Amino acid sequence: MGIGGVSRKYFFSLIFIFMLKRKHFLFHLLGLLFIAPSINCARSENQNKDIGILNILKNASSKVILSDGSVAPKSSVSVQRKWNGDLCELSVKNNSSLPVTISEVIVFDFQHQLPRTTRIYGEGFQKLSQMGGTLAKPEDWGTYTDRDHYKIPEPENLRTVYGMLTLELQNAQRVLLATTSCEKFISRFSFNAERLRISLDCENLNLQPGESWSLEEFIATTGKDREKLYDRLTSVIATHHPRLKHDPVPMGWCSWYCFGPKVTAKNVSDNTNWIAANVPELKYIQIDDGYQPWMGDWLEKGAAFGGDVTKVLKDIKAKGLEPAIWVAPFVASPQSELFKKHKDWFVKDEKGSPLLSDKIGFGGWRLGPWYVLDGTHPEVQEYFIMLFKTMREQWGCTYFKLDANYWGAMHGGVHHDKNATRIEAYRRGMQAILKGAGNAFILGCNHPVWASLGLIHGSRSSMDIWRKWESFRDIGKENLLRGWQNGRLWWNDPDCILLTDGGATDIMDQGGAPVESRNKSPKLTENEYLFHAATIYASGGMLLSSDDLTKITPERLKILKKLIPPTGKAAKFENEKFEVGTTFLSNQLVFSVFNWDDQPTQRRVKLPAGKYQLVDKWTGNKIGIYEGEYLIKSMLPHTAQLIEATRLTKEKK
Repeated sequence: MGIGGVSRKYFFSLIFIFMLKRKHFLFHLLGLLFIAPSINCARSENQNKDIGILNILKNASSKVILSDGSVAPKSSVSVQRKWNGDLCELSVKNNSSLPVTISEVIVFDFQHQLPRTTRIYGEGFQKLSQMGGTLAKPEDWGTYTDRDHYKIPEPENLRTVYGMLTLELQNAQRVLLATTSCEKFISRFSFNAERLRISLDCENLNLQPGESWSLEEFIATTGKDREKLYDRLTSVIATHHPRLKHDPVPMGWCSWYCFGPKVTAKNVSDNTNWIAANVPELKYIQIDDGYQPWMGDWLEKGAAFGGDVTKVLKDIKAKGLEPAIWVAPFVASPQSELFKKHKDWFVKDEKGSPLLSDKIGFGGWRLGPWYVLDGTHPEVQEYFIMLFKTMREQWGCTYFKLDANYWGAMHGGVHHDKNATRIEAYRRGMQAILKGAGNAFILGCNHPVWASLGLIHGSRSSMDIWRKWESFRDIGKENLLRGWQNGRLWWNDPDCILLTDGGATDIMDQGGAPVESRNKSPKLTENEYLFHAATIYASGGMLLSSDDLTKITPERLKILKKLIPPTGKAAKFENEKFEVGTTFLSNQLVFSVFNWDDQPTQRRVKLPAGKYQLVDKWTGNKIGIYEGEYLIKSMLPHTAQLIEATRLTKEKK
């Protein structure tokens, strides 16, 4: 920069002006010297608006709340915040001579001074919950919320998200606030139209004299590009919780949506034979809930299965496919042999008795209410190792779908290790499971999202899917909202692809609601099935069919094959409207174009520089050669297009 913020380019222009018109030199010079600082001041003012909330946050108050609700004196218990760029190390220390029982540490508490209409997005504690809307009017985007369904208390009755919060400012800047680790404590971002309160739940643990706790690492950063912000977040998370890699992206078949809990050995065998002959790429054959008599008795087979589950798994392997199985490792039915024989293994209530989960929140969707295995108990950890080692080495399972994982981190219980949080209980249990499972693929489902960092290969990113338009729409949005996690933290599982009518009607969702009534909705249209398939493609994640494939039509089979293999790359969208997303492949772009509405609409597909040959991925038909943009003048309701775009070389016309 030169004089008064004037660049060298402008300075040498002044010399040129002086040589041409000396008498006007002083006039031009004074004008530029006055105007340039004004321009810089205007820029600085806008930048200050962008970072204003970060300045407020860094100067915000902090305090420690004790178990009785009182505030600890700062001289006795202190909160430390050590900033390094956009990262902050958070810790708390007991400076007194007596133990203190800490309910929570509020690390930042301030009036955010943002407009009430500031749009937000935040994660749920468990995967069925997400939040959007605005600071003044938050919206629950997940199906079963942390607050209402799982009864997780929200601090001071403020709406709360967990792990991360993003704010979309009026000048297109975004603010991302998150904890980049989750070893011991879960972070909570509680807010209303005026206030933002960020805390760590310490669960009434004792902090001894002179002892310090690390309260996880925190990040506060801004930018206009949502993808770059998520790149930054996930790269820092990886330093604490390296991603568990398992390539390529898994593909397979699941028994749940076609046969439900009444699945039989013959159902699985028939589909295994068909897949081996027609679509062997769907290599993981997953037997879902229904093979076991009770939750917890995983090494026994249910009476309705009609065959030895181990024999069916071996038959899958003999066909050249991979055996996969559903397990809910942290829960047990009251009738299970596991609970009857090992009651001391379970999370307790304050009186020392096993705690039924429905006394705290949701008791489970089937064969409940459930008791919860305590991941801090050494014998439970040994049991997990034994269970998964048996299924991996003796049963031959190379893929485990772990469901109901939330219960492993359920609030309100008393653990065997009195110094452990529920996050530690869950993580210790999961580490034991990983040890037993060896090199098998681990999918987390109905799991605590942030607490699962670094512990799973795949993550279910939505509620259960149903053969209904409203489900295709809502589940599609849930998956795309979490698209940024795919390939960065784990492989996303957008739930199963459904391409046939009918399916099981004796199943329930993860909130316990029966699906039979939902299947009485109008029959899905071809466009709605294509919409559903496009959301699966745009997720970039796993591909599992859950149709009875022995009955699929040739036309629908073609759609399924168009999704093989998954790209492993989530489509990138400008914002959360999810109208046009771009998947960047090595040799082409693929645009996922959606109409979420009940009326026809226009969509503009912006093309990078150059000319592109556009092709409809579903039909293979050429759309034409376009430059700059492609306009879809009238896109039908409830539909989506996948458009392949290949840049033409100069020789092509």
